[in-house]
Amino acid sequence: MHTVFRVGEMKQTVNNSRLWEVQLTLTDENDPQLAVLTKSMREETQGSTGWHRMGKLMLRVGHFNQAEELYNELLKNASNDSDRAHIYHMIGNTKEYQGQCKEAVSYFEKCLEIKRKTVPEDHSSLADIYNNIGGVYENMGDHSKALEFYEKSHIILEKAMPPNHSSLATSYNNIGLVYDNMGDYSKALEFHDKALKIDEKTLPPNHPNLAASYNNIGEVYKNMGDYSKALEFCDKALKIDEKTLPPNHPSLATSYNNIGGVYANMGDYSKALEFYEKSHIILEKALPPNHPYLAASYNNIGGVYKNTGDYSKALEFYDKTLKIEEKTLPPNHPSSATPYNNIGSVYDSMGDYSKALEFYDKALKICEKALPPNHPNLAASYSNIGMAYSGTGDYSKALSFLEKTLAIRQKSLPPTHPHIKTVIDNIDYVKKKM
Repeated sequence: MHTVFRVGEMKQTVNNSRLWEVQLTLTDENDPQLAVLTKSMREETQGSTGWHRMGKLMLRVGHFNQAEELYNELLKNASNDSDRAHIYHMIGNTKEYQGQCKEAVSYFEKCLEIKRKTVPEDHSSLADIYNNIGGVYENMGDHSKALEFYEKSHIILEKAMPPNHSSLATSYNNIGLVYDNMGDYSKALEFHDKALKIDEKTLPPNHPNLAASYNNIGEVYKNMGDYSKALEFCDKALKIDEKTLPPNHPSLATSYNNIGGVYANMGDYSKALEFYEKSHIILEKALPPNHPYLAASYNNIGGVYKNTGDYSKALEFYDKTLKIEEKTLPPNHPSSATPYNNIGSVYDSMGDYSKALEFYDKALKICEKALPPNHPNLAASYSNIGMAYSGTGDYSKALSFLEKTLAIRQKSLPPTHPHIKTVIDNIDYVKKKM
């Protein structure tokens, strides 16, 4: 091992703002945290050749375009179907990270086509591919397709793995997340609870994966409006993270963020801000300045300020989110629509409907290019624009956009979902005004 230092405190020098003083501590192979980190990095970047390991490392650090170039070169020189299948799979992963979901599915399906020629239909290697295709469809908002592929993966895992295998817990959690996003919270809890039972049997009581299961269940209770239960499970996750993780670990930030989200939904914005800021302080120390998690953190803090009526602060934080996403995401990535929608919502709350519509329209253009026609985010964009037109008194335009919202939500959500009731109420309000 070469010389390795642990980075401690960093501060600007008093006399020169361009210089920083960094406290370093020399470490070696006997450092247990370094050993765990090194082992984890090796596992995450395993590959048959140095080039394949390099591709995985590029994906891990967020260099998606360079990874795609590398994998395309490897594809040209692939000598057999097995190598081609693996490279198609990795390009699929790359496309998913880039937000190019249709292309991701296409590459995963190329991988699947080759694999199915050489292995039986219930081979465990197919479960990973089905799982990845399911994940892409979930990102696209196509819940039925996501469930179809997650369930194909799960059937294989049930045959191939012992009943308490960690892969089955992951599979249950994935299916639970789809049901959560569909608003079918009883089903979501059923599957997350199956995952939790496996984790509780197979993992030590302070294992991070157990914390993740608690966080998933807490998120469902939050979406159900059962905030005491949500806090109970999020607090269990936090206690594990505080015991097992270093104080600046990103997973600890996730737990603080989840608790902040519960308090935000409860309308306790001072508590929400307290936990969001705890999360943000960790992320600022642990991550590079343009990391997507920081963008999400700025977004959450901006939401609190918006809800408390501090619109200048809200715009300040939403703009920070936008700047990161403009630097790090490819054009028309679906995530880049979120800050435009949020900035538009601030102007909407201020009564500046022309400004609101300007930003809502930017978000809509991205959503229409990047998302399938029944995606929930597209419905949200139509709803935002509809309500802004309602604010201007242009009720015919408002009705047109709200009806588009309703059509999508009726196709993608169960009939009792609260989002459907909300848009029907908004349509009734607009019709009365007409």
